[in-house]
Amino acid sequence: MIGPEGEQLGILPTPDAFRKAQDMGYDLVEVAPTSQPPVCRIMDYGKYKYELSKKEHQSRRHQKSTQVKEIKLRPRTDKHDLEIKIRQIKGFLAEGNKTKVTVNFRGREMANQEMGRAMINTVIEQLADSGTVEYAPRMEGRSLIMIVAPKS
Repeated sequence: MIGPEGEQLGILPTPDAFRKAQDMGYDLVEVAPTSQPPVCRIMDYGKYKYELSKKEHQSRRHQKSTQVKEIKLRPRTDKHDLEIKIRQIKGFLAEGNKTKVTVNFRGREMANQEMGRAMINTVIEQLADSGTVEYAPRMEGRSLIMIVAPKS
C-alpha cells in the first residue's frame, strides 16, 4: 500500500487499507491489480481524474491538425487563372495544409491528356520552392490527381 505522499505503508488487509483511506479522507485506488500482492494507493481520485482530463485537453489544444485542401483545374484553364490557383496553393502550403490538385477532363479532352499533364508539370515547377509532391500525378477515372505537401 502506498500513502498519499508516495510513501510505503506496507502490506495491509483490504478492509484495514480501506478504513485507513477513509480516515484520511481519501479514496483507495488499485494501481497494480496483477502483482502479488495487489498494489493500492491512497489518493483523491476525483482530483486525479480532473488532472488527467486537464492534461489531455492541454495536449489536444497544442496539436496542429492538417487538412487536405483541394484545387480543381481544367485542361484549358488560362495562364492567368492558373497563376491565381498556384498562389492559392502556396497559401495553403504556407498554412501547413496538404493540397490536392485535380485536373478534370470532359468528353474529347480525354483524348488530349497531355494538356493536363503539361499543366500539372507547370504547377510542380512553380511549387518547387514551397512544397513537395507527396502523391505523383496519376489518372483516376476522368481526373488527373496529385497531392502536394508543405516543405518541412
